[in-house]
Amino acid sequence: MATLDIREVLKLSVSERIQLVEEIWDSVAAHPESLPVTEAQKAELDRRLTDYRANPRQGRTWEEVRDSFDES
Repeated sequence: MATLDIREVLKLSVSERIQLVEEIWDSVAAHPESLPVTEAQKAELDRRLTDYRANPRQGRTWEEVRDSFDES
């Protein structure tokens, strides 16, 4: 792994640091299979899927959730 001097990174402007973070995140997101899912996370996903299948009308769409934050 290349050595990165955080002091050099902190010399970047805020917009440059944001761009760097976005580029790093994009590189991580491009390979989701490399991010392990814990057994606890798998169990929670299974629980939520079971709940959804039992009561599909009780859920909310992403848009509904997102918009609820805009209202506050």
